[in-house]
Parts: sequence; C-alpha cells; structure tokens
Amino acid sequence: MQAEFRAPRRRNRVYEQYEAPLPVSRIPEDRSHFRAEIINQHVVVCHPDHIQKIHNQGYFGKGVLSRARPDHSISNKWEQHESLFLPVISQSRYKELLRWAGAALSSQGLDDDAVSQTLHRLSQPVEMEEVKREVEGEENGQGGNRGQEEGLGPEDIVSSHKRPKRCSEVEPEAKRSCRPDLEDLTHDHSSDQDSDSDPDPDPDPDLVSDPSSDSDPEMETLVPGPGYVLVDSEVGEGVREVRRTPFSLLEYLQLSLEEAFFLVYGLGCLSVYLDKEPLSVIQLWRTFQTMHPNFVSSYAAYHHFRSRGWVPKGGSGAKYGVDLMLYRKGPAFYHASYSVVIERVDETFRGSALRPFTWRSLAALSRITANVSKELMMCYVIYPVDLSQSELDSPECLSRLKVQEMIVSRWVSSKERTEQDDI
Repeated sequence: MQAEFRAPRRRNRVYEQYEAPLPVSRIPEDRSHFRAEIINQHVVVCHPDHIQKIHNQGYFGKGVLSRARPDHSISNKWEQHESLFLPVISQSRYKELLRWAGAALSSQGLDDDAVSQTLHRLSQPVEMEEVKREVEGEENGQGGNRGQEEGLGPEDIVSSHKRPKRCSEVEPEAKRSCRPDLEDLTHDHSSDQDSDSDPDPDPDPDLVSDPSSDSDPEMETLVPGPGYVLVDSEVGEGVREVRRTPFSLLEYLQLSLEEAFFLVYGLGCLSVYLDKEPLSVIQLWRTFQTMHPNFVSSYAAYHHFRSRGWVPKGGSGAKYGVDLMLYRKGPAFYHASYSVVIERVDETFRGSALRPFTWRSLAALSRITANVSKELMMCYVIYPVDLSQSELDSPECLSRLKVQEMIVSRWVSSKERTEQDDI
C-alpha cells in the first residue's frame, strides 16, 4: 500500500512567479544545455545564465552565498545615479571592506606601504564618466574577461585562500567576474528553506581587485574587474560618492550529486566536467558512487520523487535528521510537506539499515517532524536479490529497483479519544 500524499501548506508570502520546469525533449537541438564542474568533490555551476535557468526552472541547487535562491548582492539597497543603478553602502561598511581588502593584500605578500597605496587608490571617488565608459566597453565586448565567457573552467577558480568566498553582483543586469575559492569547500552550506528569517550576514571577503591592475605591478595578483558602489560621504548628510568596490565576487550555484545526475541522466540538459574534460553518464555515475557510498539508493529515491512532480531538497533536511524534504512546486511557494528517510532493503524488506533506528530515536524523529508541521516518510529502495555489484556500476540498474513509501505517524491516545467522543 502506497503512502497517501496530502495537500501541502502554502506560504503566506510569495515574492516570485512560478516558471515551468526544464523541458524534456528527444531532439538534442531543442534542449537547453548547461555546464557544471566537479571541484573538490562538489558540483558547481559558474556561468550566470546557467545558474539562473537551472535554479528557476525546477529549483535545482542553491546559492552558496544565499539561503536558497542564488541572488546574493553586496547590498540590498540600490539607487539610480545618472542613469545607472548602483548598490548603496554606508561609510562604516565601506571602511570594513577596505580592512578586509588590506588583510587579503597582506596575505599575498605585499608590504605595508604597497597595501596602503593600493587601498588609497581604491577608496578615491570615481567620476561617472569613467564608470559609463567601462560599462559601455563591456557592452561592446571590450571589457576584458569578466568571467562571463561560456564554459568557465576550474582553472579560473582562485584557490589562494583557505575558506570559501562569497560572491556579489555589481550590476543587476550584467554580473562581474566569478572568482570563488573552493579550496576548502567541504561543507554543504545548506540552510532550512522553510525558515522565514533573514539571510545570513556576509562573511569576510578575501578577494581584492582594481581595474588598473594592468598598469600597477603590485596589483597583478588581484582579481580584475571591480564594480562600483555609492558610499555615504562624510562631507554632508545625503551626499554619496561613487567608489570602486574593494573586491569582486559572483554568486554561484552548488548542486547536490542527485540533482546533478538527474539533470544529466533524467533531462539530458547538463554536462559535468572534471579536469576540463566532460564525463560520460557511466563515468559520472561511478564518480558519484566513489564520492557518496549510498548514492545508488539516494538517487533512486530522488529520481522517484522528481518523477512524481515533487521538488526534493537534500540539504534542508539535515537539521531535521532526515535525508530529503519534499516541496510542491518549490520552496518559494510551499512549506515542505514531508521529511523523508531513505532506507535500502531487499525484497523481503530486510537488510542492513542505512540509518539504524531504535524505538526511542524513531519516536523522537517523529515528534520533531510533527512539531514543524510535516509528516515523516520512510522511503524504502528495494533491491532484487539477484542484483550483482557489477550491475550497480551502471545507471541501468535503476530499472530493477523499486521504491516504496510509508508514512510514520504518532498515535496520541487523548486525541483519538476526543475524536471518538465527537463522533
């Protein structure tokens, strides 16, 4: 007997419109084709256009710098200044960014005098004519490498620092260079997408840049292509100056292994590269198996729920102690309806459990799920007895696997007695 799926709980405030999921076409020319990279055992999408289309049409992945939607910006406040929209930040915020920039320059080996001179040049007001010339140069294809070329490769990723960097967009219409550091990206950075709290505060950025790097020897180690911001001037209230941002970063999208393989195998719209080479479906399947020992079971469950029209998200279930959270349409429209635990069993529903439960731990998980207005679901991935290990080395084994759901609910004696009295 299959689980009965109930109507989800709609969000009180919805700020975006629903876009149809990515299309499936048998004709390769009609498919949208995107590119991702495997960097330090994480699948990331760097191209700005690919990021928006993948996330908007199916809610795949999440922005590493954001709670969910990859829309991180250096400021939440923008203002039109002589026909250009620029982010607005306070004087204290700008000084803080300069301090972070100075620390980054010092870590690159520059002496104190060079750091002071560089920060002084960065903090000088900029004439709008210079800003407009740079914007017009980019529109005419003369703006240099802004990290927007097709197929941004892992060689373009800065890895001179030890913690992942956050990315910001300089202009709402055209994003700047993408230079995140993935040297030590070992955490999923996922957060609960059901929460209505504000996004996390910005961490310390470590990438510094200046458009004059081609003329200054000490600037050669910096990331090119800074943007511009409006800074509250110290001269008088309401006066703002245009200045260069001390760093240039761009948001990027991180896909879970299951999401990446579904886009490759299920929709055929993504190519995943490793060391500048695209991986075949078989190579990608085996690579993900080495990265995640239980990938076969987790992907079988993910593919099952996606095929039934749900949006499964893995990272948001971590704080609830489950493997997946199921959303209708997407996290922007509905709260998660189900918390899913994935288990691997044989045809007799026996086998070594992926997550051994005691009665106490199962009751605790059920109560936590009920307290956040969700239902606990056990998803059993059933393996045939005669399925060999060699067959598991190919995604063709998915045709032999079965998926069975079961809803786990708590029996409350007082509630049941009250309902009987009402009848």
